[in-house]
Amino acid sequence: MSSVLYDTPGPRAKRRNVVLSVVFVLLLGLLLWWVWQKMDDKGQLKWSLWQPFTTSEAWTTYLLPGLGNTLKAAALSMVIALPLGAFFGIARLSDHRWVRGPAGVVVEFFRSIPVLLLMLFANEFFARSTNVTTEDRPLYAVVTGLVLYNASVLAEVVRAGILALPRGQTEAAYAIGLRKGQTMTSILLPQAVTAMLPAIVSQLVVIVKDTALGGVMIGYTELLNARSTFAANYANVIPSFIGVAIIFIVVNFILTSFASWLEGRLRRSKRSTGAVLSEDQVEMNPAAVGGGFGTGASV
Repeated sequence: MSSVLYDTPGPRAKRRNVVLSVVFVLLLGLLLWWVWQKMDDKGQLKWSLWQPFTTSEAWTTYLLPGLGNTLKAAALSMVIALPLGAFFGIARLSDHRWVRGPAGVVVEFFRSIPVLLLMLFANEFFARSTNVTTEDRPLYAVVTGLVLYNASVLAEVVRAGILALPRGQTEAAYAIGLRKGQTMTSILLPQAVTAMLPAIVSQLVVIVKDTALGGVMIGYTELLNARSTFAANYANVIPSFIGVAIIFIVVNFILTSFASWLEGRLRRSKRSTGAVLSEDQVEMNPAAVGGGFGTGASV
């Protein structure tokens, strides 16, 4: 079926698409075979290297505690960054320059700094200027860096999502007497959330992955940091990297799957049911009917 944006491919286009698909599958198979052969030549497929993943000790001592710290830092960062990003995103849309200007400076400043630099700076700040213990400092530094960077990115997501709505939504809200705050919370934000959800989820996935930077640079014992100890004890560097990568893939797949389900549910909940109200269900307004029969008004 053809549409404005899509034309149904003809016989030649269909044959070309089939050929390209077959070529891609063959090339992918060759790549996987080459990787398999190289790993086999280097002895990386020996069962002794993969066997630790089947023991409870490896999971309870290294992998699960590391995964727990990863999820802990990511969850704290998400809980703080989401409302903070929404606040600055809405502040950038303010009619008042004294609100819009500082919010824009904060967002652009932290959005321009690498998240790793923010973590390193936060780690030194907590070490030299606060009473945070040595055990807690890496977590504080990781969460601080992730919050500052991702809140500024989410602020731009929120601002863009609200600006993408038709201007008529705002004008209609003002026409029925809503104030700007009511328009934002009751009209604009609920509609913008569905449109913003894919971008927000993508940023949440980035938060989960960026926790690994804290493990590498400031010693936070998250999943990737725990992998190094795990690999040192079992002498399986490559298998440990592959195992940790699979864990990250599973965690992020669960997160994106939940977000897709939530987005579909939000879209379905906003569709009209198409129900027709009966006369008894409609509250009549005498001032709007017939010009006021029975009151002496002329017709």
